[in-house]
Amino acid sequence: MNNEMWRLARTPPGELPEREDFAWSQESAPEPQSGQVLTRTLFLSMDPYQWVRRRSGVEAPGAVCHGRTVAQVVKSRHDQFAEGDYLFNTNGWQQFGLTGDGIDPFGYMYPRRLDPAAAPLSTAIGVLGMLGLTAYAGLIVQCNPQAGETVVVSAASGGVGQIVGQLAKLRGCRVVGIAGAPEKCRFVVEELGFDACVSHLQDDIAADLKSACPDGCDVYFENVGGEVFAAVLQQLNQGARISLCGMISQYGTDLTDMRKRWQATGQADFDRLDVSVHDLFVGNFVDSHQARFLEEMGEYVRSGQVQYREDRWNGLEQAPMAFRAMLEGRNFGKTLVVVDPDAA
Repeated sequence: MNNEMWRLARTPPGELPEREDFAWSQESAPEPQSGQVLTRTLFLSMDPYQWVRRRSGVEAPGAVCHGRTVAQVVKSRHDQFAEGDYLFNTNGWQQFGLTGDGIDPFGYMYPRRLDPAAAPLSTAIGVLGMLGLTAYAGLIVQCNPQAGETVVVSAASGGVGQIVGQLAKLRGCRVVGIAGAPEKCRFVVEELGFDACVSHLQDDIAADLKSACPDGCDVYFENVGGEVFAAVLQQLNQGARISLCGMISQYGTDLTDMRKRWQATGQADFDRLDVSVHDLFVGNFVDSHQARFLEEMGEYVRSGQVQYREDRWNGLEQAPMAFRAMLEGRNFGKTLVVVDPDAA
């Protein structure tokens, strides 16, 4: 079988991905060894952390670009997976990939069988996947919001942000989103049920946020950094909690001191207000919270209490464009590439 893929052509030199950072290749699909399966990629997840991996050198030039996927088993030499099974796995930016013994790059991302009758398959890399667990772990586990508190969510219309806000509403909180274009702000209020949403494209986001948060901010879910963080900083209450998920506005800067500069910007206020800052790495919560998360979130999705929106790009060839659009904030919802439209 022919296997089309994107490899990393170089360690990216720019602030945003360029076409020259990626190399298109066509090779023969690999054969599974004992304890492995060959799977056909159906859906490919686009996530900001992938850019950090590439710019920092974690992902080496020549490697198949990393990415979480939903795939179907086409050949099996694994006693737990049969041909035709659907899996959450890590094929990366390619049509076919191996899963199983000695393959998965991260221990916490072990393959998981999916039931297409229980939920749409794409949700395994979205609301019912690592994205959803990220929202759940950062908000519920780390920040423990209480009824009546105000929760502020940056990148509110994005894949993680839209879930964070809805979980906070289910906890009885006032939820204020921060997004960009007017249609994104309308979406999070009218369709997701946020109490308010301010646009970071306006001239005075600090004043708009203050108006939307008359009682200040008790919990902040950080996805953006930069000017958005500076505006939120002015609204933090005594004992506020922050889940530091990402800083997409800063991913084009020097990665070695991004977190340090973010901390320094707010440290005086953190100390004065006794603010708790929690670094969020989803891998720390898989063993301890994934089963409970899947049970709770599955019911929320089935009952309609949690809605989700996907930003789909058709065809593996569009992966670099989809990736850049996501980093620039031109996505609307969870960004994913439909690698095999017919099978999916």
